[in-house]
Amino acid sequence: MQNQLLYISIIFAVVITVILIYFFASIIRYHRRYMKLQRERIFAEITIQENERKRIATDLHDSLGPLLSAVKLNINSLDIQPEDKAIVDRAGKSIDEIIGSMRQISYDLLPNTLALKGLTEAVREFVGNIGYKKGINIQLYVVKDINVPREKEIHIFRMLQEIIHNTIKHAKAQNMQIGFSEEDNSLLLLAKDDGIGFNVEIEKEKSSGLGLKSLESRCEILNGILNIESKPGFGTNYFVKIPLRG
Repeated sequence: MQNQLLYISIIFAVVITVILIYFFASIIRYHRRYMKLQRERIFAEITIQENERKRIATDLHDSLGPLLSAVKLNINSLDIQPEDKAIVDRAGKSIDEIIGSMRQISYDLLPNTLALKGLTEAVREFVGNIGYKKGINIQLYVVKDINVPREKEIHIFRMLQEIIHNTIKHAKAQNMQIGFSEEDNSLLLLAKDDGIGFNVEIEKEKSSGLGLKSLESRCEILNGILNIESKPGFGTNYFVKIPLRG
């Protein structure tokens, strides 16, 4: 009788163990499937966003730019009376400002240098332009030439844009150091500023999140690692690791 009860107990324990294993395995499979679907959804949304940016940038560059230039040319070709020259000159300057702003918007939407010369040159150009305009000292260090696949360049560039814009808009930093390197077939991006810092966990919970959600989303679809270290009064450090192959 005791042997029979022991046998039944063992069978019962085995059945329970199998059920639990199946249950946890199902949860793991569901979680992996959910994460895969989330990654695909995020990738689709970002792809749509980038395609729309490209379309708008192309329209600005190919349509509005030549149109405004033609308007200015027609204005300058008019037979202008001396008393009207000041008005025409102001109109010409306004058109020049519009063209300049439009070119900057087009560049922000889709930098031509990225497509023509690759990530490293596009980053150098962007850092030089924005540092000069925003009055922040940005030092860029590229340890060696980095061979980044074309499909990943735009995401890495956008991440760097987001980091720099966060620093300029929120950190009140005077100095920033950015380093690029490649190790073990992975791109390493390090960024450090001397700004006011922030509580990372609190900002992640906010809906705006200082653009942190955008950084996390792009890093996730690239199967990368994002680490942010900061606290009020001690600046911010960003560390990004992106696999370049596979």
